This record gives sequence, structure tokens and C-alpha cells, in this order.
Amino acid sequence: MRAFAELLDRLVLTPSRNRKLQLMVDYFRAAPDPDRGLALAALIGDLDFPAVKPALLRALMSERMDPVLFGYSYDYVGDLAETISLVWPTGDDGAGTELRLADVAARLMAVSRSDAGKVLTDLLDHSAASERFAILKLVTGTLRIGVSARLAKQALADFGSKPVNEIEELWHGLHAPYADLFAWLEGTADKPVPQAQALFRPVMLSTPMGDTDHTKLEPSDYAAEWKWDGIRVQVVANNGTYRMYSRTGDDISGSFPDLMQAVTFDGVIDGELLVGDPQGRTATFSDLQQRLNRKSVSPKVQAEFPVFVRVYDILQRGEEDLRGLTFVERRKHLKAFVSTLDPARFDVSRFVSFDSWAQLDEMRKHPPHPIIEGVMVKRWDSTYVPGRPKGPWFKWKRDPYTVDAVLMYAQRGHGKRSSFYSDYTFGVWSGPEDAPELVPVGKAYFGFTDEELKQIDKFVRDNTIDRFGPVRSVRADRTTGLVFEVAFEGLNRSTRHKSGVAMRFPRINRLRWDKPTAEADRIETLQSMLDA
Repeated sequence: MRAFAELLDRLVLTPSRNRKLQLMVDYFRAAPDPDRGLALAALIGDLDFPAVKPALLRALMSERMDPVLFGYSYDYVGDLAETISLVWPTGDDGAGTELRLADVAARLMAVSRSDAGKVLTDLLDHSAASERFAILKLVTGTLRIGVSARLAKQALADFGSKPVNEIEELWHGLHAPYADLFAWLEGTADKPVPQAQALFRPVMLSTPMGDTDHTKLEPSDYAAEWKWDGIRVQVVANNGTYRMYSRTGDDISGSFPDLMQAVTFDGVIDGELLVGDPQGRTATFSDLQQRLNRKSVSPKVQAEFPVFVRVYDILQRGEEDLRGLTFVERRKHLKAFVSTLDPARFDVSRFVSFDSWAQLDEMRKHPPHPIIEGVMVKRWDSTYVPGRPKGPWFKWKRDPYTVDAVLMYAQRGHGKRSSFYSDYTFGVWSGPEDAPELVPVGKAYFGFTDEELKQIDKFVRDNTIDRFGPVRSVRADRTTGLVFEVAFEGLNRSTRHKSGVAMRFPRINRLRWDKPTAEADRIETLQSMLDA
């Protein structure tokens, strides 16, 4: 358990991607089975201990520490697991004991809800502070250590000297603690043969089109399609098993039963999931969010927010793997394939005709539909290659919108940012000119440098006027405050927000220390963008 705790501690404090990879590789090499497999499952969020909930942790702490003092401690630290691990009262601090990750996981998986408090207390009482942190991170399921599932799979690839796409193709047929996977990666067993059907295929990704990239390319070598503002999906059907995956390989089929009923083919297609009707309207991303991450979807929601897939590639037709064909050849297969499907649920992404980059650039800046966020540019002769190869596919997005907004609230971050106020809510002016008020229009937690983070954090601490748990309200009026230039990709109407708008992918573009808060934008600026 100490090795896993040390791994978490070092991952939290390590910003470098390559160093994180090396830390995971070293752990996989040194840890025994099944500890390393359980650690892998924890890193990718695939461990669940249903008997232990955050409410139980708070209840245990209320028996051991004054609630007000604990609240102040939690506010200062910014992370529930870390706070409890530091203040948990224990006499021996785990001296002379050695817990194994496998033993801890087995006890927590087998415990009933009525006994969960007793078992967790025993584990924490016999653990050092770093181990307590690891145990609590396990049971809360929120590691927040800067490791994505994709990065963990890359670490496995580095560990076994295998292509990461080979691991991704196996992934949905494997289960924790992944003993057969590690045996193959170490060269002591054959490659696992997944028993599951309709497995995910690693997707091909595009690279952003730089300001001068297109000047080096021949327009006639490339096709262009509109880039729609939905989510990338892969629909897989194999021997009567039907699944839909996100671009990262998460199975999202359960949220879209109406669409899955229309999957009557045998093959693998790649496209964009959108709300609306292929022959009529295409709704906003906010509408699509009404369908995402739902365990059950009522008939009313299905009818109000119908979904379809705008298909732009085909990877497999029946048993025939088409990824080695050129893009133009795959398109021929795709058109014939989609022509046999339900037209209310599937259509083919249309090409954008252009003769020069200047012409396509103009269309990119002024697309014919508000849900289009740019163009995709693909070489006619490109094969379907997993990952992000440079050159075959480009995304050329619209220039971001920007507004000047005022910082209103700040919240502590997580991991290495837990000591800083790094999550920001900002607003614009609304109401009469002589008595305006700020209304929140978005949140952002990136787009600034480490040095700028320190500057904003100091401003928050020096200008706090109220507290709401871990959130601080800062001074923001017509004469005092901090202005952010906020960049965002799109804007949607929203009934959930007081401002009536919701931003897509907002980020801090720059700090406007020079700008008076009174000169920040008004809500009418955003409303005019919506109307346009």
C-alpha cells in the first residue's frame, strides 16, 4: 500500500507528462499482481466501493473532530481525502504495519454498508498519513492526479513496448486486476483474446491547422467537411452486439437506447453525435448535454432531444477491415453502407467544395449553420491510422469569441493546485446603465501561467468579501475588481443560468489588470452573438 500511496503522491506533484509515464511504468514493473492491476483500475476510475460514500467520511470525522475546525481545515486544504488523511487521530500512525493494496481493496469490496464505517476506521487507524490519503482516494473515486485513462494505457504500452492502439483494441475485453494483460506485456504469456463482442477501435485524430500550415499544402490533395459541434462517437455492431463509444473508448450506449434500436448493421462507423433530425434541424450542444451521462432516459427526453449520427468514416464492413484503404475509397464504402440505414438516425457528412485555401478560410469564418465550429480537412489518400498523425487530417476551427468579464467567485483547485484559488467564475454587466449588476456567464480553470495563477490567488485572498465553504466571493463592483479576457468556442441559450447564456469551452485568454471593471462587457454583447 505504501508503494501505491507514494505513486499517488508523486503523480500529484509531477506536472510533466513524460515523468508521469515513467512513474507509472516503474510502479508496474516493481509491484506484484494483483496490486498493480488494482492500481491501474484505480488510476482509470474502474474501481468502485459502493458501501463507502463521502457522507460516511464526514460522519466519521464528526465523531473525531470539531465540525467547525474540520470545515476550516477542509477549506484550507481543498481536498476531502487529503484533509482527513492529515487530521485523522491515530496513535501509532501505522508504525510496524504493512497493508497491501489487494487486501485493502478486498476488504472494502466485501464490506456491507452497515459495517463500512468500522472497516474503514480500522484501516485508517493502522495506516500512515500517506496510506490514509491513498485509501481515501480509492474509496471516493476522485484521484485528481492528472492521469487520464489514455495516459495510463500509454504507460502500459511503454511498460510492454507495445503500440498503445493495440492495448486500446483489447481494452473492453479485459477486467481488473488485468493479470493476463500484464503477463503478455512482460512476455510471459500470449496476447489476451477478448471474449467480448463489439470492441472499440482506437480512433484517428486530427491536428489543429496552424496559421501557415495550409500554405504548404496543395488544396487538390484534400477534402473538406463541416466540423459539427457534437461529440465524436464510434458505433460498433458485431454478431448481434451493439455498442456506441466516445472517442476515448467509454461505452455510452445506455444513454441512447433510441439510437441503438436503429443499429441493424454489422460493422464499425465513425461520426458525430448530434441532437435533431438529419433532414431538418440540428440542435445545440446544450441540447445534447440533456442526453449525456444518464443511466436511464425517459421516453419524454428521447422525444424532446432525439439524436442521430452524422457519419464521416467507416472502419469495418461486416468482417472486412477497411482501415487500410484510402479515405476516398472508404467514402465509397461509406455512402453505400449508410444508404441502407435509418435516415432519421444516420446520414453521411457532406463535403465542402473549395478551390483555394482562401476560399475555404472564408467559409470557415462564416459557416452556414450556428452549430458548425469550423472545417475538417483530410487527405484523399489517407489511411485510417490510430492516434494523431501529423499531416493527414486537420481541424480548422472558427476563431474563438472573446469578451471582457469580471472575476466574481474563486474556488480552490485540486492536486498540485489545492493551495491556490484556481477555479474562477466570471460575469458581465446587466441591468440599467446607472445601476448595473454582474451576472455569472461562465467558469474557467485554465489559460493562465503559473506566475499569473499566483497573482490571481493573491488578488482573491486580498479581496475576499464572503465565503461559501471552499468558495470565496471577491470584491467586484464598478470601481474594484479583476477583468479577464475570456475566449470561448460557442454560446448557447440556457434556462439554468441567470444570465440566460452558457459558454462552450471558456478559458482565460489574458488578464486585464489595465482595464477598469466598469468597462467590462454587458450581457447584451453576448445576446447579440446569440442572435447573430
